Amino acid sequence: MNYKLYKLLRKNIKLSEKRNPLFEQNRVAKIFLYIGFAFMCLYLLVGGTMLGWAARQGDEALIFPIMMIFLLPLDFLIRFGAQQTPTMLLKPYVLMPIKKNDIIDCFLVSSLFSSNNFIWLAFFLPYVFICGCGAAGFISALAILVILILMIIINSQWYLFVRTLVNRHIAWWIVPVIVYGAFFLPLIIDFDKGLDNMFDFFDKYAMSWSAAGIYLLAIVILFIINRKLQTRYASDEIGKVEQTNMKHVWKFSFLERFGDIGEYLKLEVKSTIRNKAIKQRFIQGLIIIAMLSAILAYTDIYSSKFAVNIWCLYCFVFFGAVNLVKIMGPEGNYIDLLMVHKENIYTLLKAKYYFYCAILLIPTLILLPPIITGKFSLLMILAYLFITSGLEYFILFQLAVYNKQSLPLNTKITGKGNFENSLQLVIELIVFFVPVALALIFTAMFGDTIGYSILIVIGLAFTLTHDLWMKNIYKRMQKRRYANLDGFHETR
Repeated sequence: MNYKLYKLLRKNIKLSEKRNPLFEQNRVAKIFLYIGFAFMCLYLLVGGTMLGWAARQGDEALIFPIMMIFLLPLDFLIRFGAQQTPTMLLKPYVLMPIKKNDIIDCFLVSSLFSSNNFIWLAFFLPYVFICGCGAAGFISALAILVILILMIIINSQWYLFVRTLVNRHIAWWIVPVIVYGAFFLPLIIDFDKGLDNMFDFFDKYAMSWSAAGIYLLAIVILFIINRKLQTRYASDEIGKVEQTNMKHVWKFSFLERFGDIGEYLKLEVKSTIRNKAIKQRFIQGLIIIAMLSAILAYTDIYSSKFAVNIWCLYCFVFFGAVNLVKIMGPEGNYIDLLMVHKENIYTLLKAKYYFYCAILLIPTLILLPPIITGKFSLLMILAYLFITSGLEYFILFQLAVYNKQSLPLNTKITGKGNFENSLQLVIELIVFFVPVALALIFTAMFGDTIGYSILIVIGLAFTLTHDLWMKNIYKRMQKRRYANLDGFHETR
């Protein structure tokens, strides 16, 4: 790899971020983002310290495997919102006199030393420090730290491998499901025996300098595989090798009775069916919600009140959160046509709201097993159903005022990141955690029945008044229409 090229590409990435028109926008949102990042680091430090003291009082090897079987899948999922594949960054350099393989190599090396990998040091260092001061000793503690970091780097390369394949076809999601499911399978079958076997494995094989050599070899192998995959699929996509064939056209004539709103509803349904990016997110949501429903209904892995509440909300808000966070992005490709007639966009927003309210019936049906087994109460289901259709959608639809980047619907590997501005990330965090915090506070103060009833009332209030806050959003959009039009034009 050319070191000068590596430095130049790193410099270009940083400059492109600073020169982005969005860099100077949403300063308040960025402040909240930095505060959230600081709290996350503090939370990791506290968590690492607590695990370190638990390890020192017992056996650190026992804490290690328990920690990693939860941390690695979590790290994998977080990367979908924070880490791009090298081919997503390749497109601007395709016409330059630089070898494509050299560019991909540079970006792959950057992924090895990314801050996304080393943020976990805030969690590992207090754990290792306390273990090193205890019975483990300095050398053993250092070996634990090296192995932890190597595992995270392996996970980052594994993410690149899976992300590339998933972008090609949704069926590849079965690969990470099988791999990470294998972590939990021994514990599900027989928790005590599975934990003992895991303890013996990590004690004898996983925590040694020879194991570190095996992990390094795994990183090299994954690096080579990623290099070949990124090169091949980026060439296919940039060269437009993939072709699409016309299939049966659904007319959805029953929606015509609703007038203009019906026409925009047909647009939403057809966008979901035809466009790869949107369709892939819906299929992913169905798979994830079905898995969570089965896990919650038939296992005791998520039995705490916090876990039950957050996963119930997650199932309801998923479809809205992953699509509405980029609301108006798809429409940015033809926003000029929507501006031709008065209140076209207002009608579009109402149709979009009705569509995503109807989508809430899907998680309601999928979550029937946890309701039947008693994990979810019917009152809790109704609370999160209405809080999503009301408060959650109210918050997500506010982004229609500020989003001004067009979303290329069929771009896969060479697509953009998951967030175009920091406000999107802040709102994502709010919609996933604030309702759960409210639920825990209300149920702790007044009991489950009154607590969830309060959430239902709040949700219904926003749901029944959707026409009022939708008009407010439309008026604010009109005030910013020229600035937003410029943004949509520049990012097509």
